[in-house]
Amino acid sequence: MRTQQSGFTLVELIMVIVIIGILAAAALPRFANLQGDAREAKGQAILGSVRSASNIAHATALARGVTNGTVTIEGATIDILSAYPTASTNGVVAAAGINAAADDVTIAASGTNAVLIQINGAQGTCQVEYTHGTPPTIVFNGDENTCL
Repeated sequence: MRTQQSGFTLVELIMVIVIIGILAAAALPRFANLQGDAREAKGQAILGSVRSASNIAHATALARGVTNGTVTIEGATIDILSAYPTASTNGVVAAAGINAAADDVTIAASGTNAVLIQINGAQGTCQVEYTHGTPPTIVFNGDENTCL
């Protein structure tokens, strides 16, 4: 009497490994691009935070009759110029509650009336730019390709 052996042949196992390798090679570039998408989403979130903070600080300055000076919102002292937050770390950055170390961003002045919030780790231009004015200009420069 012969006993029947069960299991996979070596050829079947190799074919499964080859198929898994092909699927992994096709999926890997899609997962690698998620870093750019995440940095772009972070930039969009900071853009929304800066816009909201600018509007809240502006409304607070108008309500308190402050055209040039400072206002305090939730314990943060915000520099105000022409009833809008200044383009500085004591202005719109403080109003938005952005912390360079905790948020993994670089904050730099660009001229006398603009501040750039660069998303760290990006290889291209991936930044929020706040330019003081009446009203200020707030833009996000970046996409999933430049935020890689």
